[in-house]
Amino acid sequence: MKRNLIILCQFAALPIFAQTGSSRDTLPKELEEVVVSFNKWEQNLNEVPNKISKITRTDIVRNNPQTSADMLAQTGSVFVQKSQLGGGSPMIRGFATNRVLLVVDGIRMNNAIYRSGNLQNVISIDALSTETAEVIFGPGSLLYGSDAIGGVMDFHTLSPRFSKSDKWLTRGSAFARYSTANKEQTYHADLTLGSRKWSLVSSFTYSAFGDQRMGKHGGQDNYLRPEYVERINDQDVIVKNNDPRIQRYTGYDQTNFLQKVAFRPSDQLSLQYSFIYGGTGTTPRYDRLIQYRNGALRFAEWNYGPMLWRMHSLQVIHQKKNGLYDESKLLVGYQDYEESRIDRTRNRTARNRQEEKVDAININWDANKKAGKGVLYYGLEYVYNKVGSTGSVTDIRTGDQAPAASRYPDGSTWRSAALYGSYKVNLHEKLSLNTGLRYSYNQLKASFDKTFVPFPYDAANINEGALTGSFGLVYRPAEGWNINGNISTGYRMPNIDDIGKLFENAPGIITVPNPNLQSEYAWNFELGLVREVKGKVRFELNGFHTILDNAIVRRPGSFNGEDSIFFDGNLSRVESLQNAAKATVWGMQASLEYYFTPALRFRTLANWITGKETDDLKDEQVPLRHAPPFYGSSFLRWVKGKWDAEFSAVYNAEVSNENLAPSEQAKTDIYAKDANGKPYAPSWYTFNTRVSYKLNRHAQLTAAWENMTDQRYRAYSSGMVAPGSNLIIALRAQL
Repeated sequence: MKRNLIILCQFAALPIFAQTGSSRDTLPKELEEVVVSFNKWEQNLNEVPNKISKITRTDIVRNNPQTSADMLAQTGSVFVQKSQLGGGSPMIRGFATNRVLLVVDGIRMNNAIYRSGNLQNVISIDALSTETAEVIFGPGSLLYGSDAIGGVMDFHTLSPRFSKSDKWLTRGSAFARYSTANKEQTYHADLTLGSRKWSLVSSFTYSAFGDQRMGKHGGQDNYLRPEYVERINDQDVIVKNNDPRIQRYTGYDQTNFLQKVAFRPSDQLSLQYSFIYGGTGTTPRYDRLIQYRNGALRFAEWNYGPMLWRMHSLQVIHQKKNGLYDESKLLVGYQDYEESRIDRTRNRTARNRQEEKVDAININWDANKKAGKGVLYYGLEYVYNKVGSTGSVTDIRTGDQAPAASRYPDGSTWRSAALYGSYKVNLHEKLSLNTGLRYSYNQLKASFDKTFVPFPYDAANINEGALTGSFGLVYRPAEGWNINGNISTGYRMPNIDDIGKLFENAPGIITVPNPNLQSEYAWNFELGLVREVKGKVRFELNGFHTILDNAIVRRPGSFNGEDSIFFDGNLSRVESLQNAAKATVWGMQASLEYYFTPALRFRTLANWITGKETDDLKDEQVPLRHAPPFYGSSFLRWVKGKWDAEFSAVYNAEVSNENLAPSEQAKTDIYAKDANGKPYAPSWYTFNTRVSYKLNRHAQLTAAWENMTDQRYRAYSSGMVAPGSNLIIALRAQL
């Protein structure tokens, strides 16, 4: 299917290239219309050498994503893994978790405990209060520093609006949605008020999800949930599941709040205060709850405690030309983040709890200045993280509580200071250049507490500098044509999770700290082609190759000279994160949009990504963990008058056992079994339809039917089985 779809895209593109456009002295208008926030300032997409997927407010309103992770998946260019319903870990070009960067309103969300395992933090961002979002593919270290190796997900929440007259501007909307597969109930409201000088925007969203039902057809029986553990009369009892398609203990709830206040004393100066809150309730980790040991369910409890994210920020924009800049932006942010893990083994009364808190300070000053025929972008950044980490054990019968080993070194710090500069110039009306450099200095400090664990080291101290850069060209040979190339570098400094984590990675495997890690460094090469005939067809093709040196990977290790230690009452093999590999990722991303008529259009996207990393023990290349299988989607959309209807297909190719990363082969609880009894990820597809109708100028009704044929499938590397046949009804009203 992978090869056939790529060939189909190639043949479909032939008539595109046959339609040549005349050259012009100005930039092509059809490509000028898309504006992105590249270089942290708005500019035309056809002058940017990177592949960027933009999510508009219209897209969000029409698609009604349950979470921001689903919103990213709906682009067709981002692969999302889910270990539990309250989660979603984006994979971009073979990289994920702490190798991709989350940015909200200009402030990086990634903190010192973002792990190499799958992350659910993106769901803290409220999709319904997002105004636009951009996925920038490839290293973004020039602008954002550490972690931006695979790409950057840049979210922009609802913005205050000022009135253009003496009357107050008033805007608002209310929204409600229900989904059958997980009994979702979502309620949202937002309000914007604005005068000439003052404006405020408020937004509130609440969602509650029940246990998710999987599909009926296809998939293997080991995807089912035949039994679960329930506490009855102070005993852990394994209970038969009356409906094995219901994934018991997956439901959770989430609350989001946004408040912004803006003041514009003059046309040149504006100030804005923002507060964002994202909080989940207790969230069961489904992939752990389905683990078996000695033929019986292992855990009675495995939950993430409430995940709380609070962000305060103050932004000052000055738009008056002077000797230093034409425009400048000062952004100061403070984030307060909490998460916890709570688990209890079946038939034990000891409940383990590990709790983490991160205080993060971000200070960014960015400016631009016309220089010669181009524009100079430059700025300063300072980031500071402090990690609090505690552990405890509670006897659920007596209520007695005692301290225990923490997940991370308590009181550890991570900081970065950086200076960057980039230059964009149109060398010719047909040729644009983007280039720049960034220098970052990074520092990490951590002290290991030996009260509960006899660590063979006392502290970790890292002081490193990193120089990164990019060089890109965009060539527009004729109207509707865009050819771009880019060479860029990226890096990731080890964080507290890398050097200081103590946890069970998989049954029988314990990961121990390694204070001797160094930064990993990436080189990325890519070429892109866009051919567009406005209102008729648009074709885009991007190829890339990324090399990651000094890659931090999990490898067998030792602890106090032993290759295995007792952990949680079991003998476990020791592993640690090490600079032990060279990773390479390469692939192609293609999209085609064709208009049959002004009302009827067809769109398809295809992503082929593969990667390898060095297995030093065997001295051979093995599959890269976060390189997903071939995945794609196709859409047929009809828009006329008050109606907007869409039919779509989403599909993934198979990942055979030999093409699974070694770490994935060990996850026997979540994968299907091939003919030889070995884990693998089968291919899958879904058919979906969505219809929207504008009841009047203030109200819109949307109905959708996802997974129409009720397929049972599990996306690559996911602990959750995907929802089966899912009916969705949503109503939106706006002022």
